[in-house]
Amino acid sequence: MPDPLAARVVSVLVGRGQSVATAESLTGGLIGAALTSVPGSSAAYRGGVVAYATDLKHTLAGVPSGVLAAFGPVSEQTAVALATGVRDAAGADWAVSATGVAGPDPQDGHEPGEVWLGVAGPSGGRARRYRFDGGRDEVRAAAVAAALSLLAGALDLEAGSREQP
Repeated sequence: MPDPLAARVVSVLVGRGQSVATAESLTGGLIGAALTSVPGSSAAYRGGVVAYATDLKHTLAGVPSGVLAAFGPVSEQTAVALATGVRDAAGADWAVSATGVAGPDPQDGHEPGEVWLGVAGPSGGRARRYRFDGGRDEVRAAAVAAALSLLAGALDLEAGSREQP
């Protein structure tokens, strides 16, 4: 059964004739899987990139190497660049990204449970930092839920800004 928030996101996108793409690291494709579990999602989901290794964030997802060198793979700047890069590469209206540390061990000074989620849309990109508790599976599941929520919120915000005089 599809995630209700994923179903809402797909419904909104299909209703607007818009599309979405995903760029995932720690979630390993789970955000894309949540979106594509929704019947009819092919009308909105363009595709995604799983860039687990840092170098693939640059070569596959379009994160500038300078961003990775200056801020690292687990950062606000990288989350925004992931979303923007995959949105542009996929020709999508929207993109959501996830980068962080699922655990069990810290990575480059970042503790397990630190996650940056990004969203890029017609008005640009932004990211938000999260801290999730639990083991690897719980962190990844929480990141998927938060990514869908972040995307849904961005869609609502964009709709609100379009309705302004």
